[in-house]
Amino acid sequence: MKIVSIKRTIRSTKRLAEIIKVLSAYGFRQVLIDSGIQRLQDLVKEEEGPENGGATAHIPRPVRFRRVLEELGPTFIKCGQILSTRPDLIPPEWAEELKKLQDRCTEVPFSDIYEVLSLEFPGRLDLLFSSIDETPLAAASMAQVHRATLKDGQQVVIKVLRPDSRQLVEEDMALLESLSQLVEQYFSNLGYSPVSVAKEFSRELSKEINLIYEGQSTDRLRRYFEKDPDIHFPKVYWSATTRSVLTLEEIHGRLLSTLSPDSLSPVERRAIVAKGTDAVFKQCLRFGFFHADPHPGNIFLQPDGSLCFIDCGMTGQLDRKTTEQLIDLVAGIIKGDIEKLCRVVIELTDTDPSRTDSRDFRADLQHLISHFQNSDLQHLDISTLLSEFFSMLQRYQIQCPGDLLLLTKALTTIEGVAAHFDPTFDVLAHVEPQIHEIVTNRYGIHALKDRMQKTMAGYLELLEDIPGDIQRFLDYVRHSRFTLNLELKRIEHLAEKIELSSRIMGMAMIIAALIVGSSILILADRITHQQGFLGTMGLFGLGLAGMNAVGFVVSFLLPKKHE
Repeated sequence: MKIVSIKRTIRSTKRLAEIIKVLSAYGFRQVLIDSGIQRLQDLVKEEEGPENGGATAHIPRPVRFRRVLEELGPTFIKCGQILSTRPDLIPPEWAEELKKLQDRCTEVPFSDIYEVLSLEFPGRLDLLFSSIDETPLAAASMAQVHRATLKDGQQVVIKVLRPDSRQLVEEDMALLESLSQLVEQYFSNLGYSPVSVAKEFSRELSKEINLIYEGQSTDRLRRYFEKDPDIHFPKVYWSATTRSVLTLEEIHGRLLSTLSPDSLSPVERRAIVAKGTDAVFKQCLRFGFFHADPHPGNIFLQPDGSLCFIDCGMTGQLDRKTTEQLIDLVAGIIKGDIEKLCRVVIELTDTDPSRTDSRDFRADLQHLISHFQNSDLQHLDISTLLSEFFSMLQRYQIQCPGDLLLLTKALTTIEGVAAHFDPTFDVLAHVEPQIHEIVTNRYGIHALKDRMQKTMAGYLELLEDIPGDIQRFLDYVRHSRFTLNLELKRIEHLAEKIELSSRIMGMAMIIAALIVGSSILILADRITHQQGFLGTMGLFGLGLAGMNAVGFVVSFLLPKKHE
């Protein structure tokens, strides 16, 4: 085994011991037992007393879980923040508690930050930056932000990953994926796969520790709004950007989180809310790529009154088909069309149609739409509608795509901003023209014409390809190369049943033959009026038949070992 692998194994063992100890300290020992992780507790020295959960027993479980994540560090904090956007995986009250997770940390000494910069820009750091402010603007669990000046005099901010943060996250996620496999063996009724969820978290965190992803997302959103005078995104300086360093233009303005509504005029407040709402809904409905966390701490009010969004690390993406399905969802709820809603659920979640056919599911769906049916679009709360809809799916253990829940988070967040700065602002009434435009583009005459043209073009291409496909088919048949591949689902169970039936019939025939043959021998022995060899063999045969019959019955009564 390589030295690196040995060191990693030792670190993983120590980290696992720390995780088990923290969970036990906050009263989650039973979870360790139920999940099978109890088998790994030999790694930890048992300690009695309040550290085993007694001191925290009076604290609600969601609060204790949040504290566990905070104590375990950046990887688990980020996982908790992602979980807070997934009410389909955890109860709503837990998701609400995890929204309180903060990843603000103590500052890393500038000497460590400078070392990272020197490694990322070997021999050219002084050629890129004329100065770097040693005092950080912000310090989070994953990265630290500093002001800097490029050689051409441009004022920028640099986001630098903390030393060893990438290695810590990668090791933690490898450990979590291993634990998820253990948990999946013990829990089969969660409604989702812990292994799949762990892999999804791993993908999200891989974006967090690769700042090129955030730079690409920022650049993409900036291009979408480059002609919009009211919405901006920072410029990315790619010559000074790597996986561990992201360089952006410095935004001059005031964060909305630092502004009090009373310090702004009613016109200013309404303008802020209108521009922010337009930006988010355009991203979600028109572009299909959106900033998933547009809270006041990520939005600058610039001197000219425009808004600038920062921190594009968490983004979501919706394809055109999903956007249309969401529109069908809203339309189906407003119109009370149960059949359309069931089709939308199947298409959005890839769930088994038998779930949507159940009487309980349809009754709950009818109860949900009764709150919104016949509502005017201007007075429809889309974020509440989507939240209740996804909560209902969770009760039926139907897992939703992560981007749809990020969409709900984005809409809910911007509606919260609107409620804070201008409670009288009607978000849906403001964006109704955008929604109508999307519906018109989908069902209008021009849209139908485009669809007909695309459909006809597809059929023409198919007709052009048919002669060649037929020729290839005949060539295969002519050269005896034509094969037919069939995939039979659950065929192994059919084979098991056939094998079992054959065994039963074979054993029954053997037992029956022993009984009949032994009876004939005993009868022949009696006819001769002499107790001899034939009678002894007959009795032996009957005894053998009886033992076989008993053993055969017992083998069916004993529990079977499943592979």
